[in-house]
Amino acid sequence: MNAAPSTPGREELIAAYALPDRSARRLRMNFVASLDGAATLEGRSGGLGDASDRLAMQVLRTLADVVLVGAGTVRVEGYGGVAVSEADAAWRAAHGLAEQPRLAVVSSSLALDPESAFFTAAVTRPIVVTHAQAPAAQRAALEPVADVIVVGEQAVDVRAMLDVLAERGFRQVLSEGGPHLFGSLLEADLVDELCLSLSPMLVAGDAGRIVRGAPELERRMRLVHAIPAGDLLLLRYARG
Repeated sequence: MNAAPSTPGREELIAAYALPDRSARRLRMNFVASLDGAATLEGRSGGLGDASDRLAMQVLRTLADVVLVGAGTVRVEGYGGVAVSEADAAWRAAHGLAEQPRLAVVSSSLALDPESAFFTAAVTRPIVVTHAQAPAAQRAALEPVADVIVVGEQAVDVRAMLDVLAERGFRQVLSEGGPHLFGSLLEADLVDELCLSLSPMLVAGDAGRIVRGAPELERRMRLVHAIPAGDLLLLRYARG
């Protein structure tokens, strides 16, 4: 009888995802996908993950300076009050980091409710990234509850966005989606790592992939690790 697959603990994952040089800028993508390539189950990515996937996500957040998400992901996945645990906050402080990573949302339309939990339950002041042609009234409504960064004239310039974040001290960027933001970052050749949780599920249906909206392209990646976590597999790929 085969033994049940082991699951890695927090310390093992911190070592596995460790950053060799925090001064070097890095953009990590973190996604979960099913065995047949689905990025969501019943419209949300959360249904594909398990406790090990959630632990890996917390570790990645602990290592990041800023967590970057698209506005659609904020609405669908119910982001609000995102924070690392007390133990992770202590780890960050011991390593010279702010106790909590900042949270940034990218939005062209600024269709964000300033009274939503994303803002009202935030443990650090959120960042909103938009462009110059975004609705002025919405921008004015969000400025009291967030730091608004404007990059690009008619669309968000993702390269300039990362430049501004780095200038503000956020050099280690963790993006948690969604697929269209991933597509924009990939098309601009800005993705340094993909941390992918391969869920032991077959989903079928018409769920989308983890990347959308980008033209077909080729980006060779190098496997850094493949860690079994029960029946789920934690994959880390870096630029080839």
